[in-house]
Amino acid sequence: MNTREYIESGIIETYVLGMASPEEAAELEALCLEFPEIKAALNAFEETLEKNAMANAIPPPPGVKKALFKELEFSFAKTSLPEEPNQTVLPTQPAPVVAMKSFSRYFAAAAIILLMISGGLNIYFYSKFTETTQQYQALLIEKNTLQANNQIIQTKSLDLFNSMQMMADPNMQKIAMPGVPGKEVNYATVFWDAKSKDVYLLPNKLPQPAQGKQYQLWAIVDGKPVDAGVMGDCAGLCKMKNIPAASMFAITLEKAGGSSSPTLSEMYVAGKVG
Repeated sequence: MNTREYIESGIIETYVLGMASPEEAAELEALCLEFPEIKAALNAFEETLEKNAMANAIPPPPGVKKALFKELEFSFAKTSLPEEPNQTVLPTQPAPVVAMKSFSRYFAAAAIILLMISGGLNIYFYSKFTETTQQYQALLIEKNTLQANNQIIQTKSLDLFNSMQMMADPNMQKIAMPGVPGKEVNYATVFWDAKSKDVYLLPNKLPQPAQGKQYQLWAIVDGKPVDAGVMGDCAGLCKMKNIPAASMFAITLEKAGGSSSPTLSEMYVAGKVG
């Protein structure tokens, strides 16, 4: 028999991969006992398969091995049956020990590797899902912020439009308040409704007040300063207090919330009525 031709025929690969017919398998096993070179070729192919499987194995994530053995331990515990009381134990014959062939070990190793790969993929996709969820939440927060900012802009635009309408009203008396000596760069305007006596302030050019400070409008009535309100954060005209009569208006920088009397050293602008 030409053993080289037999080895190169592919029967060994077919046998190891479990695709040989019963007759081919029986013939190969018999020839392995008769021809050592055929047996050596069979062992070499099995070892090659096993080395390739181990070389291309993907390391599982940490904790997969521990979780796998824990699950197997739990499964064995569930399937174990309790012993019945007073059960007669009969002597048993020792079960024959069947050695696992190399190709069987290969398939067992492959199954474990596939299980580990599956666990790794589950972790990978869960991580991607978490990342996508976080990105969605960030986009949602950004959208809500943009909507809130847009609402603020719309409100300020409406306030400016209303302010322009009031400034164009012929019943509005305009009182210009230029900067006082030493603060000539400053400027503000009071709009005084001749009918309702409501007062509106337009801070044309006033520096940003320091922390804890606030601008306060004063109306000079019969030679005495009367509180006309503090200026808040407003777009366009700032509505102040109702002033029935006044000969002059002025603005000072006071502590937040306003003062009962003006700080003359902190006066920024002033203007006479009429």
